[in-house]
Amino acid sequence: MEQMIQEMIKETPYNAHLFVKNLKTNQLLIDYQLESSFSSASVIKVPILLALLTYMENNNISLDSTRSISPDDWVDFSVISELRLTQSTLYELLVWMIITSDNTATNVCIDVVGMEFLNDYFRQIGLQDTVLQRKMMDVERLAKGIDNRTSARDMAHLFTRIYQQDVLSPSYSKLVIDILSRQRVHDSLMRYLVDDVKLAHKTGGLDTVDHDVGIVYSSAIDYSIGVFLTNVTDNDQARQLIGRLSKVVYDQLVERKGR
Repeated sequence: MEQMIQEMIKETPYNAHLFVKNLKTNQLLIDYQLESSFSSASVIKVPILLALLTYMENNNISLDSTRSISPDDWVDFSVISELRLTQSTLYELLVWMIITSDNTATNVCIDVVGMEFLNDYFRQIGLQDTVLQRKMMDVERLAKGIDNRTSARDMAHLFTRIYQQDVLSPSYSKLVIDILSRQRVHDSLMRYLVDDVKLAHKTGGLDTVDHDVGIVYSSAIDYSIGVFLTNVTDNDQARQLIGRLSKVVYDQLVERKGR
C-alpha cells in the first residue's frame, strides 16, 4: 500500500501531505510531509465546530438558541445568503458550516466566540500549526498573504481525538461525528468508494488547494485518512487524485480484510 501511494504522489505535479492512521491501535500507517503547514481552506471548520460546542457546554448555551444574521454577514457559497436568512439556531449554523461548508454560518460562528478564543482553543487541544487569521471569503486579507493555516500532523491529532471522543461530553462528541458523517460533498475521499461506507469527514478547497480528511468506520478496521494537496492547478484533477489515494487505502485496509 505504501509503495503504491508513494508512486502516485511521485507522479503528481502537486505538493502532497497525507496520513493514514489505524484508530484501533493508534498506529500511524502512512505519513508524508506531516509537519509542513499549508492553507487550511475549509478543513479549519472542524476545530471551529469543536470550539463552539465546548464554549456552549461551558456556558450552558442551548443548541436551540438563536443568533441574528446581518445582511452584511452574507457571503458567497452560502445557503444562508441564498435564502437571505436573518437568524438561525446555533445547531443549524454548526450543521451548515460542516455539511455544506457554509461560509456565512462559519463567520457567524467565529463572531460568537472571537478569533482569539478559537486560536487559544486550538492550542489547548494540541493543535500546533492551526491558526485562524481571517474570516471566510475575506479576499482582502488573503490577497495580503494573511491566511488560515494547518498541517497534516494537526489534522491527524484532531481526528484521533474526535474518534476517541475525549474532547467533549459523550453527547456532544457523538454530535460531532454525526454532523461530519452528514457531509454532502463526496468528490474526493468518497469519490471511488462504491460500498456503503460510513465516512465522517470534511473537505476544503481553494483555487490552489484541495483537501479531504476524515474517519472511515468499518467492521474490519476504523482508520483516519487525510490528503492535502497544494500548488494545485486543476481542482478536479486534484480531487480525482485524492479519490484514487483513498481507494487504494480502503481496498488494502477494508476490502482485503473483509475477504
